[in-house]
Amino acid sequence: MLEEKFNKAKTILEQYNQTHLLSQYEKLDNEKKEYLLNQIISIDFDLINNLYEQTKKENKSKTDRIEPISYIEKEKLSEEEKEKYFKVGVDEIKQEKLAVVTMAGGQGTRLRA
Repeated sequence: MLEEKFNKAKTILEQYNQTHLLSQYEKLDNEKKEYLLNQIISIDFDLINNLYEQTKKENKSKTDRIEPISYIEKEKLSEEEKEKYFKVGVDEIKQEKLAVVTMAGGQGTRLRA
């Protein structure tokens, strides 16, 4: 059974030039070998390839834009202002709008630390 799975996994990996994933296979015990083979067999390599190819396509959307935003310190906002911004966010989500913002103040504030 293990040999059958190995052959199946190897065939899959050969199709996608990923045989290096089996480079340490012989050093594993049977339990770990089976776990690795099950993982390899369950991977949807076609999906991964398709997603990767999508990253190479140019975005032709006219509405997408990257622009700086103004700076607001959350700690300095009143409860009313916090509620206002919360409602704005909820309204935007309901309208199926999307924005991506990365905060990096260096104080772990994104992690609530």
